[in-house]
Amino acid sequence: MIKKAVLIIVSFLLLFFSCKTTPSVKNAPEWVNSVHSVFPRSQYAAATGFGSTRAMAEGNALASLTAFFGQTVEVERTAASSYQQAIVNGVMDGWIDTAEMRANIRTTASMDNLMGAEIKEVWFDSKNTYYAVAVMEKARSAQIYRELLQVNLNVIKNLVTMTPNEKNSLDGVLRYRFAAIVADINVSYSNIIRLLDSPVPSGVTGGDQYRLEALNITKTIPINIRVTNDRNGRIYGAFARCFADWGFEATNANARYVLNVNTVMSPVDLPNNPNIFTRIEVSGTLTDTRANLVLLPYNFNSREGHTTQAESENRAIFAAERNVNEEFASILSEYFSQLLPKK
Repeated sequence: MIKKAVLIIVSFLLLFFSCKTTPSVKNAPEWVNSVHSVFPRSQYAAATGFGSTRAMAEGNALASLTAFFGQTVEVERTAASSYQQAIVNGVMDGWIDTAEMRANIRTTASMDNLMGAEIKEVWFDSKNTYYAVAVMEKARSAQIYRELLQVNLNVIKNLVTMTPNEKNSLDGVLRYRFAAIVADINVSYSNIIRLLDSPVPSGVTGGDQYRLEALNITKTIPINIRVTNDRNGRIYGAFARCFADWGFEATNANARYVLNVNTVMSPVDLPNNPNIFTRIEVSGTLTDTRANLVLLPYNFNSREGHTTQAESENRAIFAAERNVNEEFASILSEYFSQLLPKK
């Protein structure tokens, strides 16, 4: 299945070795020496593979068949993973119109190879080599991909159909970002359909337009950051940079989305230690005030020391800044990259 991205160079190497170096074998089935004499190109996409075990031969045959489609079956790994996760976890179910479509799309999550691909025959030369032929019947396989592509087009339509208030929200951002993932999957589907000599349904576009719209939405959503016990705005600045990296603007004004952060610093007594230590604790929650929901929690604590109180506190603030820039940034990235919208 296309959800497993195939490296271009590996694909072409597999194609080369399966199609060019398969030895001519006496007394073998005709497909071993000339696969298209048995499975004509007008009706089938077919490729052979061989190996010292049956499993290896079958795997090489399927890989060679995938190589026939080359770069067209590639999908960026994160997109493929998110798409599969959405299917397996049932997240896409709410965006698919019928139970039949939901069942069909779920089936694809368990498939490791191209839809419609099957091992048609296996032959052992009675010595040490197995041969296998992987086949896709073009008309049947193209129909499978057209149906899946149409399901995805409906998913995209459902995802981006929103009122202005729904659109200009973090949920709207998530929906457009996921629509981009589904659109990328569709581009690969449509390329496969073309190589199967079948017409592609209209309306297929790449994911970039949806990613761009997601970015445009972020520019309309201010994030109100409130920090208690800050030091010269340093903690505020660290959180603001994390949101700015995603296109959001931090503000002190009222907003739907509020990040409340509490910072506490306290002295630490360590007997017999010449240094002075300060403990810092930072806790925060990103809240959707309209829905009264906590979207993201964040907590950090550390102990920093120096020969002076002022420097130990400065180091404590620096440690908090660094953690925000790393850990909170990672939490935020996970939220926008992996959290999928539920209906």
